[in-house]
Amino acid sequence: MRRIAVLTSGGDAPGMNAAIRAVVRTAAVRGWEVYGVRNGYEGLIDGKIFPLGARDVGGILQKGGTILGSARSPEFKTEAGQLKAIRSLNQFGIEGLVVIGGNGSQTGSLALHRHGFPVVGVASTIDNDLYGSDITIGVDTALNIALEAIDRLKITASSHQRAFLVEVMGRDCGYLALMASIAGGAEAVVIPEVQVDPEEIAQRLVRAYERGKAHAIVVVAEGAQYNATKLEAYFEKHRERLGFDLRVTILGHVQRGGDPGAYDRILASRLGAGAVEALERGEYGVLVGMIKSQVATTPLEEVVANKKQIDLKLFELAKMLD
Repeated sequence: MRRIAVLTSGGDAPGMNAAIRAVVRTAAVRGWEVYGVRNGYEGLIDGKIFPLGARDVGGILQKGGTILGSARSPEFKTEAGQLKAIRSLNQFGIEGLVVIGGNGSQTGSLALHRHGFPVVGVASTIDNDLYGSDITIGVDTALNIALEAIDRLKITASSHQRAFLVEVMGRDCGYLALMASIAGGAEAVVIPEVQVDPEEIAQRLVRAYERGKAHAIVVVAEGAQYNATKLEAYFEKHRERLGFDLRVTILGHVQRGGDPGAYDRILASRLGAGAVEALERGEYGVLVGMIKSQVATTPLEEVVANKKQIDLKLFELAKMLD
């Protein structure tokens, strides 16, 4: 192994740049050449591959997003597109590839692995829904952004006797919503993993009002059956008995855009270095993640085939702490 490439794919996550930096610099220590790929798998197909030296990644550790860019590639989902991508890698003499991204990105990694190309994935998604890593790059920063928003909303909610439905990202995983609700002291949380009757949420708001609370916060995962928009529509019919004036705040992509915090910078650095180490020992077709506070690898077949579960004991804790 003397020449490798690195790409970022899927949704951007705070800490991706730190992972890129770690790949480049730990590879340079070994005397390897590193190439960057612009715009994910789409750039791989188009041959947008360029040398990436240790100095090229200076000053990116603290930056959010990804300097390499990311893009969706319908063509890469086809076998013909995958073979084009491998041809591009071969034309540049690249012997191994590091893919930084989430579920869809690692499905692409597995496709390249099955074609016989040496590839290693790095767990990166703010959703924390990727099997093979207890926590993924970007989660901690996204969670803190959500928490800051909740804290700010509580202030204005208390000033006006309001309840806020705060919708956070996470696709079909309720991790961000659940953790934000506990850390933010929410009155209720709605996640995809647990079926919730909107009437139950309404009753929680009523009880909070009757207890004399000046505000109420409900954290809602975007992938829940009753997301913030649907809950608002339900509550509109029962607004008079809630007590609180109701507002909705959808955080959306603001959660992706923050500069990475200390935890994500360290996590990304460790996982990026771990990817280079996996390539060095010839361990291909794996995802590098964090398991029980240790850098560990999981076969991509397992990563793609399994759905990550959240700890529902935390959901019960959130209900007790309302």
